[in-house]
Amino acid sequence: MNDSMIMDEKLIIRVEDLLAGPRPVPIVFAGDPVLRRPAADYQGQLPAPLLAELLAAMRETMRDAPGVGLAAPQIGLGLRIAVIEDDADLPEEVTTALDRQPLPYQVIINPAYEPLDDDQDEHYEGCLSVPGYRAGRARHHRVRLSYLDDQLVAREQEFSGWSARIVQHETDHLNGMLYLDRADLRSLSFTGS
Repeated sequence: MNDSMIMDEKLIIRVEDLLAGPRPVPIVFAGDPVLRRPAADYQGQLPAPLLAELLAAMRETMRDAPGVGLAAPQIGLGLRIAVIEDDADLPEEVTTALDRQPLPYQVIINPAYEPLDDDQDEHYEGCLSVPGYRAGRARHHRVRLSYLDDQLVAREQEFSGWSARIVQHETDHLNGMLYLDRADLRSLSFTGS
Protein backbone atom coordinates (compact mmCIF):
# COMPACT_ATOMS: atom_id res chain seq x y z
CA MET A 1 0.00 0.00 0.00
CA ASN A 2 2.91 2.40 0.61
CA ASP A 3 3.54 3.08 -3.08
CA SER A 4 -0.09 4.16 -3.61
CA MET A 5 -0.41 6.43 -0.55
CA ILE A 6 -1.41 9.95 -1.46
CA MET A 7 -1.56 12.60 1.26
CA ASP A 8 -4.48 15.00 0.92
CA GLU A 9 -3.68 18.40 2.46
CA LYS A 10 -7.30 19.65 2.41
CA LEU A 11 -8.50 16.47 4.09
CA ILE A 12 -5.69 16.67 6.66
CA ILE A 13 -6.78 20.21 7.61
CA ARG A 14 -10.43 19.14 7.74
CA VAL A 15 -9.66 16.20 10.05
CA GLU A 16 -7.41 18.36 12.25
CA ASP A 17 -10.22 20.94 12.55
CA LEU A 18 -12.74 18.21 13.39
CA LEU A 19 -10.47 16.76 16.07
CA ALA A 20 -9.76 20.22 17.52
CA GLY A 21 -13.49 20.69 18.13
CA PRO A 22 -15.74 19.23 20.80
CA ARG A 23 -15.48 15.60 21.89
CA PRO A 24 -17.20 13.36 21.31
CA VAL A 25 -17.28 14.42 17.68
CA PRO A 26 -20.77 15.54 16.54
CA ILE A 27 -22.71 12.96 14.53
CA VAL A 28 -24.37 14.13 11.31
CA PHE A 29 -27.99 13.20 10.70
CA ALA A 30 -30.06 11.92 7.79
CA GLY A 31 -30.44 14.75 5.31
CA ASP A 32 -26.72 15.59 5.28
CA PRO A 33 -25.42 14.89 1.75
CA VAL A 34 -22.26 13.15 3.06
CA LEU A 35 -24.46 10.23 4.14
CA ARG A 36 -25.75 9.75 0.59
CA ARG A 37 -22.47 9.74 -1.32
CA PRO A 38 -20.25 6.68 -1.65
CA ALA A 39 -17.17 7.35 0.48
CA ALA A 40 -13.69 7.48 -1.06
CA ASP A 41 -11.34 4.55 -0.51
CA TYR A 42 -8.77 5.22 2.15
CA GLN A 43 -5.39 5.24 0.39
CA GLY A 44 -3.16 6.81 3.00
CA GLN A 45 -4.55 10.34 2.70
CA LEU A 46 -3.75 11.02 6.37
CA PRO A 47 -0.45 10.74 8.26
CA ALA A 48 -0.46 7.68 10.55
CA PRO A 49 -0.65 9.69 13.83
CA LEU A 50 -3.64 11.68 12.53
CA LEU A 51 -5.39 8.50 11.38
CA ALA A 52 -4.83 7.00 14.84
CA GLU A 53 -6.27 10.12 16.49
CA LEU A 54 -9.27 10.04 14.14
CA LEU A 55 -9.92 6.37 14.97
CA ALA A 56 -9.71 7.11 18.70
CA ALA A 57 -12.21 9.97 18.30
CA MET A 58 -14.55 7.71 16.30
CA ARG A 59 -14.38 5.03 19.00
CA GLU A 60 -15.09 7.60 21.71
CA THR A 61 -18.03 9.00 19.72
CA MET A 62 -19.47 5.53 19.03
CA ARG A 63 -19.26 4.56 22.70
CA ASP A 64 -20.70 7.86 23.93
CA ALA A 65 -23.69 7.74 21.55
CA PRO A 66 -23.99 4.77 22.53
CA GLY A 67 -23.71 2.64 19.42
CA VAL A 68 -22.13 -0.53 18.08
CA GLY A 69 -20.62 1.00 14.96
CA LEU A 70 -19.72 4.35 13.45
CA ALA A 71 -18.73 5.14 9.88
CA ALA A 72 -16.63 8.18 8.95
CA PRO A 73 -19.48 9.74 6.90
CA GLN A 74 -21.47 9.87 10.15
CA ILE A 75 -18.99 12.47 11.40
CA GLY A 76 -18.93 14.28 8.06
CA LEU A 77 -15.92 12.57 6.46
CA GLY A 78 -16.39 10.83 3.13
CA LEU A 79 -13.78 8.12 3.77
CA ARG A 80 -14.28 4.32 3.79
CA ILE A 81 -13.41 3.98 7.48
CA ALA A 82 -15.59 2.56 10.26
CA VAL A 83 -15.22 1.32 13.81
CA ILE A 84 -17.31 -1.47 15.34
CA GLU A 85 -17.73 -2.90 18.84
CA ASP A 86 -20.53 -4.62 20.73
CA ASP A 87 -20.35 -5.73 24.35
CA ALA A 88 -23.71 -7.52 23.87
CA ASP A 89 -24.47 -6.72 27.51
CA LEU A 90 -28.14 -7.66 27.34
CA PRO A 91 -30.34 -10.31 28.95
CA GLU A 92 -29.56 -13.81 27.71
CA GLU A 93 -32.98 -14.25 26.09
CA VAL A 94 -32.32 -11.15 23.96
CA THR A 95 -28.80 -12.14 22.92
CA THR A 96 -30.04 -15.65 22.07
CA ALA A 97 -32.99 -14.36 20.01
CA LEU A 98 -30.72 -11.98 18.07
CA ASP A 99 -27.74 -14.33 17.82
CA ARG A 100 -25.80 -11.52 19.46
CA GLN A 101 -22.34 -12.25 20.82
CA PRO A 102 -19.69 -9.80 22.04
CA LEU A 103 -17.77 -8.21 19.18
CA PRO A 104 -14.37 -6.82 20.18
CA TYR A 105 -13.42 -3.34 19.00
CA GLN A 106 -12.22 -3.35 15.41
CA VAL A 107 -11.36 -0.86 12.73
CA ILE A 108 -12.61 -1.71 9.24
CA ILE A 109 -11.11 0.32 6.40
CA ASN A 110 -12.29 -0.07 2.78
CA PRO A 111 -14.63 -2.90 3.79
CA ALA A 112 -16.59 -5.04 1.35
CA TYR A 113 -18.78 -7.98 2.30
CA GLU A 114 -20.19 -10.98 0.50
CA PRO A 115 -23.00 -13.21 1.76
CA LEU A 116 -21.95 -16.76 2.62
CA ASP A 117 -25.42 -18.21 1.98
CA ASP A 118 -28.98 -17.11 1.24
CA ASP A 119 -30.12 -17.06 4.89
CA GLN A 120 -31.42 -13.71 6.09
CA ASP A 121 -32.75 -12.49 9.41
CA GLU A 122 -35.12 -9.58 9.90
CA HIS A 123 -34.73 -7.63 13.13
CA TYR A 124 -35.37 -4.10 14.26
CA GLU A 125 -32.41 -1.88 13.52
CA GLY A 126 -31.53 1.71 14.33
CA CYS A 127 -28.87 4.22 13.36
CA LEU A 128 -27.01 6.99 15.16
CA SER A 129 -27.71 9.25 12.14
CA VAL A 130 -31.46 8.57 12.36
CA PRO A 131 -31.97 9.05 16.10
CA GLY A 132 -35.14 7.93 17.78
CA TYR A 133 -36.34 5.49 15.12
CA ARG A 134 -36.16 1.74 14.51
CA ALA A 135 -37.45 -0.41 11.68
CA GLY A 136 -37.32 -4.04 10.62
CA ARG A 137 -34.48 -4.70 8.20
CA ALA A 138 -33.57 -8.04 6.61
CA ARG A 139 -29.84 -8.74 6.48
CA HIS A 140 -27.66 -11.69 5.56
CA HIS A 141 -27.06 -13.99 8.52
CA ARG A 142 -23.45 -14.80 7.52
CA VAL A 143 -20.99 -12.64 5.58
CA ARG A 144 -17.31 -12.59 4.74
CA LEU A 145 -15.75 -9.15 5.17
CA SER A 146 -12.60 -8.05 3.37
CA TYR A 147 -11.01 -4.94 4.86
CA LEU A 148 -7.87 -3.24 6.11
CA ASP A 149 -7.27 -3.08 9.86
CA ASP A 150 -5.98 -0.07 11.80
CA GLN A 151 -2.42 -0.93 10.68
CA LEU A 152 -3.60 -1.03 7.04
CA VAL A 153 -3.06 -4.79 6.89
CA ALA A 154 -5.46 -6.66 4.59
CA ARG A 155 -7.82 -8.97 6.50
CA GLU A 156 -10.70 -11.29 5.79
CA GLN A 157 -13.12 -12.33 8.50
CA GLU A 158 -16.45 -14.13 8.73
CA PHE A 159 -19.28 -12.68 10.78
CA SER A 160 -22.66 -14.13 11.69
CA GLY A 161 -25.82 -13.06 13.48
CA TRP A 162 -25.86 -9.58 14.98
CA SER A 163 -22.16 -9.02 14.25
CA ALA A 164 -22.88 -9.64 10.55
CA ARG A 165 -25.67 -7.05 10.79
CA ILE A 166 -23.25 -4.50 12.25
CA VAL A 167 -20.64 -4.89 9.51
CA GLN A 168 -23.31 -4.77 6.80
CA HIS A 169 -24.85 -1.63 8.32
CA GLU A 170 -21.51 0.20 8.55
CA THR A 171 -20.37 -0.92 5.10
CA ASP A 172 -23.69 0.29 3.68
CA HIS A 173 -22.99 3.72 5.23
CA LEU A 174 -19.73 3.80 3.28
CA ASN A 175 -21.70 3.08 0.11
CA GLY A 176 -24.04 6.03 0.73
CA MET A 177 -26.95 3.95 2.06
CA LEU A 178 -29.03 4.19 5.23
CA TYR A 179 -30.73 1.17 6.77
CA LEU A 180 -34.12 2.78 6.01
CA ASP A 181 -33.47 2.45 2.28
CA ARG A 182 -34.27 -1.25 2.50
CA ALA A 183 -36.23 -1.43 5.75
CA ASP A 184 -39.84 -2.51 6.08
CA LEU A 185 -41.18 1.01 6.56
CA ARG A 186 -44.49 -0.37 7.87
CA SER A 187 -42.49 -1.40 10.94
CA LEU A 188 -40.98 2.06 11.49
CA SER A 189 -41.38 3.05 15.12
CA PHE A 190 -40.34 6.03 17.20
CA THR A 191 -38.37 5.13 20.30
CA GLY A 192 -38.19 8.66 21.63
CA SER A 193 -34.43 8.74 22.02
